[in-house]
Amino acid sequence: MVSTENPFKINVPDEKLELLKKKLELTTFSDELEGAGREYGVPLTDIRRLTARWRDGYEWRKHEALLNAELPQFTRDIEVDGFGTLNVHYVHKKSEVVDAIPLLFVHGWPGSFIEVRHILPLLTEASSDHPSFHVVALGLPGFGFSEAPTKKGFEIRQYAELANKLMLSLGYNEYVTQGGDWGYAITKLMAVNYGQKHSKAWHTNYPIATAPTLKDRPLAYLINLVSKLTPEEKAGLERTAWFFGLGHGYSAEQSTQPQTLGYALTDSPVGLLAWIYEKLVNWTDNYPWDDDEVLTWISIYWFSRAGPAASLRIYFEANKAKPNMFLTPLPSKIPAGHSYFPKEIFKFPKRWSNTPNLVFESDHDSGGHFAAHEKPGELVGDLRKMFGKGGPAFGVVPGKTGYA
Repeated sequence: MVSTENPFKINVPDEKLELLKKKLELTTFSDELEGAGREYGVPLTDIRRLTARWRDGYEWRKHEALLNAELPQFTRDIEVDGFGTLNVHYVHKKSEVVDAIPLLFVHGWPGSFIEVRHILPLLTEASSDHPSFHVVALGLPGFGFSEAPTKKGFEIRQYAELANKLMLSLGYNEYVTQGGDWGYAITKLMAVNYGQKHSKAWHTNYPIATAPTLKDRPLAYLINLVSKLTPEEKAGLERTAWFFGLGHGYSAEQSTQPQTLGYALTDSPVGLLAWIYEKLVNWTDNYPWDDDEVLTWISIYWFSRAGPAASLRIYFEANKAKPNMFLTPLPSKIPAGHSYFPKEIFKFPKRWSNTPNLVFESDHDSGGHFAAHEKPGELVGDLRKMFGKGGPAFGVVPGKTGYA
């Protein structure tokens, strides 16, 4: 593939900063019931505090400069079959180790390329004790500073196609992948569509499974029937039930009427803040979010190239193309790895897994949905074990062991 890579620096126009401040100054806050806490949604005290900080104390230029200094960013045109050319934004940092393992990191919603920030220096670190990686973190089309599709029907197949073509355009004909949330769905499909030839192994911190039935997996069904749930498994299923019962409404709206919601998130910065902040808190494991950390995360959505509404459409398109795709097993012949964090939004007993060629599993006693951000050391440690010397996927990319 031939396409031109262009260095990229985030540089939000001053007029966008001024408009944001004006909108924040005109905010009308919702009322709140006495003693509501978090039961009804994000507490009013949190939103008032964050809004005041965003309006009067938060310095976007400072955080913009930090992102530009820490993350080597680029854009490149990628042609997607039936959808023309999209200009995509990505982070690309090579290790000093020539034979480092090419790794594609794919984020989800409500994340962005910023999710690679904490793991990037660890992954690229050179050492005789563990493998090193050349890291590419794709900004999904419609997220952050990547161009959004303008035609209907851009679903998981297209995201997977674009991600594979990006890696090929960078000279990585063979690579491994890591992702959670939508990154799980995209890299799983890459394992099927581009497995063995290009995608050589994949790892996720978002393992999805369904209870085996007598019809689809009789042996697993019988084993599950006579197996008692451990305390950890009970807690995991309770977490899953909480998510489906009390934390899943956003997905139903984004999967069915994203345009309607998009008007509110595009017009109201405080609406966007509340919509995403709720997930940052509820989906993590008591992670100590700093206010500026939250506001940087939200600001990337507010200043995104296509606007906040564009990031919602992946739900609609994926659901329309293949309902319940997260729960649908897909055959893959390449090695797979799972990391389990207790406060992930889905948490199933490991014996329910129907991931083919699952060669690596690792349990953690803390951590939630945004593992790369919350638990960078643990996630990178798992990748080092899976792909390092003695690991089940060592040498899976020919000639790229990760060691000098």
